[in-house]
Amino acid sequence: MDVTATSAEGVPPDGARTYRMPVARLALAPSVGHGPLDGAWWPRCDMLELELPALVGSLGPGLGTVTRVTVDAVAWPDVPRTVMAPGRVIEVALSAVDAEAHAIALDCDTVGRWELLVIPPGESFAAATWLLTTAADPRNALTAAHMLALAKAGFGDDGG
Repeated sequence: MDVTATSAEGVPPDGARTYRMPVARLALAPSVGHGPLDGAWWPRCDMLELELPALVGSLGPGLGTVTRVTVDAVAWPDVPRTVMAPGRVIEVALSAVDAEAHAIALDCDTVGRWELLVIPPGESFAAATWLLTTAADPRNALTAAHMLALAKAGFGDDGG
């Protein structure tokens, strides 16, 4: 597991420690609902309980409050049903629908639902950069699975 975390302020007296992940690697389209994807997220590890607070914290206040996320049950089999984020608890729902494989849906109270491609943590920098850019392009009509297949075939490594 490749987790780079920094110790949060204040260590509780019982010696328990909490950690904060670095800023999320995220690219969003200018608005929600332009196509099958509204952007992409490249987590550093596969532990949603560590990654989700950083993702939620990276979203601008204009997007509203994330109240629930839906993730692929195959990609995140051991995910907890709730995740603590700064100032709130986020409900985590599991989906076994093929259309939502390799994606995370963020339900926000004011702007609706954001569908993001989840780039595998071990993906190469070149492929991840292509995936982030392409998923956030309002003209993109590719699904998450199709984009990942193209990246795996080397399409994203040469810039497309």
